[in-house]
Amino acid sequence: MDSCLVMVLILVCWTCLISKVEMAKAKSKGNVAGGLTLESVRDSLIRQEDTIVFSLIERARFPANAPAYDPSYFSDPGACGSLVEFVVKQTEAIQAKAGRYENPEENPFFPDNLPPSQAPPHKFPRLLHPAGMSVNLNKIIWDVYFNKLLPLFVAPGDDGNYASTAAHDLECLQALSRRIHYGKLVAEVKFRGERKDYEPAIRARGKRTLMNLLTNKKVEEAVKRRVAKKAMTFGQEVKLGNDTVGSKGKFKVDPDIVSRLYGEWVIPLTKDVEVEYLLRRLD
Repeated sequence: MDSCLVMVLILVCWTCLISKVEMAKAKSKGNVAGGLTLESVRDSLIRQEDTIVFSLIERARFPANAPAYDPSYFSDPGACGSLVEFVVKQTEAIQAKAGRYENPEENPFFPDNLPPSQAPPHKFPRLLHPAGMSVNLNKIIWDVYFNKLLPLFVAPGDDGNYASTAAHDLECLQALSRRIHYGKLVAEVKFRGERKDYEPAIRARGKRTLMNLLTNKKVEEAVKRRVAKKAMTFGQEVKLGNDTVGSKGKFKVDPDIVSRLYGEWVIPLTKDVEVEYLLRRLD
């Protein structure tokens, strides 16, 4: 047989083998219809950890600055709400015009009366079941952030930088909201991969059963350890000249608080989103 033909046959066989291996890898990573995979969801959640940790570090630059949260901050009788509410509402209105909330992954804190998008339409992938897209826990996230989390990681005091404080609060809120509401995608990919396990619980409206199906304690503990390590890594003061990194044990945001944030609020609220989404999945 001609040597060139032999080489071609070898290449064809090798290509087929590689293709089968890649298909097997894709299947093992949880590929499902519609381009949504467990691997892609995990990658996004891990990247969002970086955003959350950095947003907390930036907010921690400022003290508590209590006047920013005073409902009577504005002297104008026609004004209503705190400076933080004003900044969030006005920013969301601008972002709505720019098309931010056309993306099903984004959830506004003040959805009422948002202006329509003025941006050219974009066809986002239709990955979520329409009935579950409306799940929105932002009222709970708002309460957790301001009343439980914020006092844990900002220093007491008032430096007058109220507008900057409110802007950084918004960054934290949006990062946390995006991460928690990503539970819709987590629920969708798990439902598609294990439909036979989820359907009976959904039809029975079994919230506890669904929560048990969604819970993986080993993974949750790994996430808490990872975000704490990221807070340690990102939150050190870098110094040059003596090959040391910052002051030992001193961080811009306490890693234990970041781990607690995930353990007490981010992970449980994400699972609440997943359960609420799944209860609507067969509608």
